[in-house]
Amino acid sequence: MARLRASLAAPALALICGLGLCAPVLAADCRPDRVELRGSWGQTSFSVEIADDEAERAQGLMFRESMARGAGMLFVYPTPQRVAFWMKNTLIPLDIIFLDQTGRVIRVQADAVPGDLTPLPGGSNVFAVLEINGGLAARYGISIGTEMRHKVFSKTAPIWPC
Repeated sequence: MARLRASLAAPALALICGLGLCAPVLAADCRPDRVELRGSWGQTSFSVEIADDEAERAQGLMFRESMARGAGMLFVYPTPQRVAFWMKNTLIPLDIIFLDQTGRVIRVQADAVPGDLTPLPGGSNVFAVLEINGGLAARYGISIGTEMRHKVFSKTAPIWPC
């Protein structure tokens, strides 16, 4: 009888988790090399490189000829600030996703053109920026209000805690 209960419990737990009710259990799964995003459209994740000092942020993804579909770069600033990006020496189209200190998307600059020197503003309260391959934000539904989970947001009141 105990085995029967155990075998029934696993599918029931999977069904409940499939409905999105397991978030507190999964919260401990935050990894420094991965970001998770969620919205009314569902959930996705990207493996990321972190650019959290001035030299790394200045270099960014310049001179790279390609990037895996599930990859990106997360730029992190010491405090929220006014930020604008450009595509100087960037060889691949990018979606540039600006986030506040809680991990909420506040602006998306879609399909930034390689080599373009036009500043792409993120606003005045930017704490982090995620760059992913161009077109993926629209494909996944990432837009203003989308929530991101990563440990960099844990020092304040994250919208989706680790």
